[in-house]
Amino acid sequence: MKRIWAIAISALLALIVFAPPAFAGDAGNGAQIFSNNCAACHQGGGNFVNAAKTLKIADLTANGKDSVEAIKAQVTNGAGAMPTFVGRLTDQDIEDVATYVLAQAESGW
Repeated sequence: MKRIWAIAISALLALIVFAPPAFAGDAGNGAQIFSNNCAACHQGGGNFVNAAKTLKIADLTANGKDSVEAIKAQVTNGAGAMPTFVGRLTDQDIEDVATYVLAQAESGW
């Protein structure tokens, strides 16, 4: 009986430790959202409107946009030449594209 409990507890801990967070965005869907809505200005992580504000990790960090939450805020609210995407993208789409952008930035685009 002790062995069964040990196995059950080990399995439960493994699920907790290795399970992805429920709130994580879907980078695969984010890639499609990016392609359809962002790539015109941000192809390859660049920025064709303002070259100092690319989606490269160094620029994201320098501009305080190096987290999913910060990228979501930028996409949601817009700023400068970037429009808001509220009403054009769902909250889940925004989460997904932010997840994709950060993953791409961290891997060097």
